[in-house]
Amino acid sequence: INIDDSINCIRQLKEMGFIKIVTTPHIMGGVYPNTPDIINTGLAYLKQALTEAKIDVVIEAAAEYKIDELFTEYLANDNLLTFGDNYVLIELSFVAPPVNLEEVIFSMRTKGYKPILAHPERYRYWNDKFQRFEYLKSLGCLLQLNLMSLVGQYGLPSKAMAHKLLNNNLIDFLGTDLHRYDDITALSKLLKSNDEFKRISKINPLNKLI
Repeated sequence: INIDDSINCIRQLKEMGFIKIVTTPHIMGGVYPNTPDIINTGLAYLKQALTEAKIDVVIEAAAEYKIDELFTEYLANDNLLTFGDNYVLIELSFVAPPVNLEEVIFSMRTKGYKPILAHPERYRYWNDKFQRFEYLKSLGCLLQLNLMSLVGQYGLPSKAMAHKLLNNNLIDFLGTDLHRYDDITALSKLLKSNDEFKRISKINPLNKLI
């Protein structure tokens, strides 16, 4: 996504009613080697572009960290980008969970970080292990659902798991997972017409969209 698409997406998000945006670029060793400096430099550039476009919106930056060796290094050095109440967004491999996941969560909490697991509904190796999500919650790991999972953006198994997690009140955050300009149309349609989103926005204590 380029700067023009970013500006257009943010303009439309504001029109939808979003008053604050937290961008979370991926950090993954060997694939997305972003650093806090790189992300903060990009944030400053985006803020300047928003000012020039006369778009008044609060925007911050954190990161979505893949649990890998690079993340372990950042964690050891307390070099993590956080948002809100010291939250850190983490994600896992889609092939298999890391063997040290419990250790990582414990270490994060010991250091005062509050881990949020991104898109739990998409880890298909846990499709028949629903109790795993309850276990992660017991460890102090929060869960963030991708909104687009509610309409089958990532396949029917992920859609089914998304609804199951919501129905069991295990979701703490909702994320847009907005990666490209085309996603904004789908997101707008979902927020306006999806019955499940309307239901949870009314009865669940979910007031956090990032």
